[in-house]
Amino acid sequence: MALQLTEELNPEQADAAAAIYGPLLIIAGAGSGKTRMITYRIAYMLEQGIPQSEILALTFTNKAAEEMAERIQLVTGRPLKKLTASTFHAFGLSVLKKHGSLLGYAQHFTVYDQQDQMSMLKAVLTELRIDTKETDLYELAGTISAVKTGRAQFSGDNLSIRPIFEEYNAHLKLYNAVDFDDLIMQPLALFSRNPEVLEYYRKKFQYILVDEFQDTSLQQYSVVKQLAEKHRNICVVGDDDQSIYSWRGADYRNIIKFEEDFPECREIKLEQNYRSTGSIIKIANSLIRNNTNRKDKNLWTGTGNSGIIALFHPEDEQEEADFIGDKIRELLIRNHLRYDNFGVLVRTNNLITGIERAFLAASIPYKVSGGQSFFQRKEIKDVISYLRILANPDDDMSLLRIINTPKRGIGKSTLEYLRGLSEKHGYSLFSALTAVSHAADVSIRESIRIKASELVEHIENYKRLVFSSKKFGPIVSDMLSSISYKNHIIAEHPGNENLAQWKMKNIDIFINIINNWENNPDSMKKGLYDFLNSISLKGKSEPDQERGKVNLMTIHASKGLEFQTVFLAGVEDHIIPHKRAIEENPESIEEERRLFYVAITRARENLFMTSARTRKVMREQTDSQPSRFLEELPKDVIGKVKEDTVADSSAAADYFAGIRARLGAGRD
Repeated sequence: MALQLTEELNPEQADAAAAIYGPLLIIAGAGSGKTRMITYRIAYMLEQGIPQSEILALTFTNKAAEEMAERIQLVTGRPLKKLTASTFHAFGLSVLKKHGSLLGYAQHFTVYDQQDQMSMLKAVLTELRIDTKETDLYELAGTISAVKTGRAQFSGDNLSIRPIFEEYNAHLKLYNAVDFDDLIMQPLALFSRNPEVLEYYRKKFQYILVDEFQDTSLQQYSVVKQLAEKHRNICVVGDDDQSIYSWRGADYRNIIKFEEDFPECREIKLEQNYRSTGSIIKIANSLIRNNTNRKDKNLWTGTGNSGIIALFHPEDEQEEADFIGDKIRELLIRNHLRYDNFGVLVRTNNLITGIERAFLAASIPYKVSGGQSFFQRKEIKDVISYLRILANPDDDMSLLRIINTPKRGIGKSTLEYLRGLSEKHGYSLFSALTAVSHAADVSIRESIRIKASELVEHIENYKRLVFSSKKFGPIVSDMLSSISYKNHIIAEHPGNENLAQWKMKNIDIFINIINNWENNPDSMKKGLYDFLNSISLKGKSEPDQERGKVNLMTIHASKGLEFQTVFLAGVEDHIIPHKRAIEENPESIEEERRLFYVAITRARENLFMTSARTRKVMREQTDSQPSRFLEELPKDVIGKVKEDTVADSSAAADYFAGIRARLGAGRD
């Protein structure tokens, strides 16, 4: 059945969906139905006879990529096995898997996540005789990332990091591993050094679509620009008003670069909002107009001005948290809502704790998004490390994790001996372990040789089983039983049987994830290597997320989400805009304003903002100033909450007059 774009989409969306040839820039405002437009655009391309295999659709999260593929399949009613809809990093991984040998990578390399990276940095610092306790590993990793991606250079204060940077990258190559930055930078290196590889992908993907374009880094943009330069059928969809990730390399100015690199491009704006009430759209527009570096747009909606927008001025963070909890329970009952209809957003993680305590005291179920990933839990990391060793025995980080998990009596002196052996001969720790297990050298204690031999035999045995069996899920269960992993967990948590059982339940969930993955038709011809790469790219995905809970998260984590009612806590001048961000770079005021804009536009109907009079900072209760952004909001649509009621507009006007007096005239 032929697609009727004009019946399914508004005029601008239909225009954007039908413009499938040549470069196209789509400025998609918050809640403007861009996902629906993208779905119909790709469906229309397929209807016009464009092969699935020639389409590359890139976005930033696995969830978004999966949702895109599911929606397209729903609209087209056809299987999409040859359509590539993935994240940038997953695409980079596929390029390296096919052509990584040209850069010196062995076939089955390991993708290191953040925890693996931290372990690697600790090992490097130890080898360089640098005190790990005196080093901020996350700051160090950030500097290494910035230099690797070209966002910074070694000069002045950070020159001392160069040896760490070089040793870190040398270790990655030695262990046949890559980090997340490599998944972008190494494909770029491939394209530069091997023009035939670039030509292969240009021919393969003649139609390119990039979602959330404002979140692309210069390097990510370089990837898609090079791919699209020949056929020039590239569509980028984004909203510069929602660019909030500069700290990880995102650059909203890529929109300008796109117009310069593809001067023949068309521009289409999607400005009709389908998410929020007219009142929320009004304050969002009023706020964001104060940014000067932006594409001019004006969100509008056909819905009315129902719902509540209110500002509460609690005495301190305790009253703030209690207010949020009380208001949620009130609206829950009065409006027949569910707990997951509520989103509580904060600028910084340290504001979460007080709200959590209030929720616990009031028995309000909640979940903190952006917390520890299921795949980052210790017991899951242990199992993943075993699987990584089976897939890539040269992965030293994984071997070090499992060599005494459970305890095998391989002590520090033995590890130092193994490390010395590997450095002397230039091979991995597993190769050193293998050499020791077969050594006839009388200087090696027999007990060490036996322990090494047992571990090598164990790994080799299960490696053989995993790769000779049709499915490896049952093999993993058997392996964990063979090493008595359950007893290991019990021994690690004496007297806490509930915690041990909870951890074993997580292991069962993980085994089910493996089984479900293997039973998925799309995974039938894939194996252990593909599974490990897929979970490395999952980031903070949770396989066991529960519904029916209040969503408590940072504003950054809320991007792409929406809630019937939003609470925005800590709307104060040292929090949003964040004091440190402004001090480090005064120009970041515009990104802080975009962050506030994103928070506002998460709300469908109700928005409650809280700005405390005092807040505890470094154990001292200090006076707080209302956020300067509040002055940029229209007073006629915002009520002031006092004693759990919403005041009228005249009260709000008096309140804003007070804010002006406190902040002073002419403040930005």
